[in-house]
Amino acid sequence: MKTEGAGAIVTGGASGLGRAVVEMLAEAGAKPVVFDLNAEAASEAAKEFGGVAVAGDVANEEDADRAVDEAIESFGNLRILVNCAGIGPAKRIVGRDGPMPLGEFEKAIRVNLIGSFNMLRVAANRMSMQDPMEDGERGVIVNTASVAAFDGQIGQAAYAASKGGIVSMALPAARELSRFGIRVNTIAPGIFMTPLLKGLPEDVQQSLGAAIPYPSRLGDPAEFADLVRFMIGNRYLNGEVVRLDGAIRMAPK
Repeated sequence: MKTEGAGAIVTGGASGLGRAVVEMLAEAGAKPVVFDLNAEAASEAAKEFGGVAVAGDVANEEDADRAVDEAIESFGNLRILVNCAGIGPAKRIVGRDGPMPLGEFEKAIRVNLIGSFNMLRVAANRMSMQDPMEDGERGVIVNTASVAAFDGQIGQAAYAASKGGIVSMALPAARELSRFGIRVNTIAPGIFMTPLLKGLPEDVQQSLGAAIPYPSRLGDPAEFADLVRFMIGNRYLNGEVVRLDGAIRMAPK
């Protein structure tokens, strides 16, 4: 799909991987809606990259509808959705204080999995109503999973389950939405230099990077955005889950 003039929604677009995607889309001529829980950060990113901001919860039906409506009202179309919003809780199933509180597991599933599905369903519905482009294409959706879906570590049961659901959703979603000319792909990133990791001491960052076979460093969010760009542009790529991790395979802990 050509990005020039395409309306796009990026969830979690105010920071980290999402912000890198917003920047890439703007540079490629797309019109981004920065959808983020942090209203101030969303507004700053939208102002910097020539988009519009929507503050809200990806797992909330009304907020998701508002983001889609904003894309249509502001740009006249919605061709791209990139789901980057998510949380990364770390807690053992049975810890020193007893079993993991069920609410913490539910929150991970709600934000990461239900939030991604919520945005996918409302965006796909709106995309399906648009005029087709080349090859009959109407839209592209890129979800974000994690290598934890395959190599979940101790303390990542909730996170791995939420991301595993996103991985499992890729193919059936792509198959179902193919009749509308909507493609669905998923990226499973490894360890990236997000704002959370930037706050760690330099020696800790280097230790994390050393565990990655090649290149032995943390991933650059721009590299994630570059893969998103490829997934948008290559019309024959559909229903795929691509690891972007420097060949790392996570140890148990």
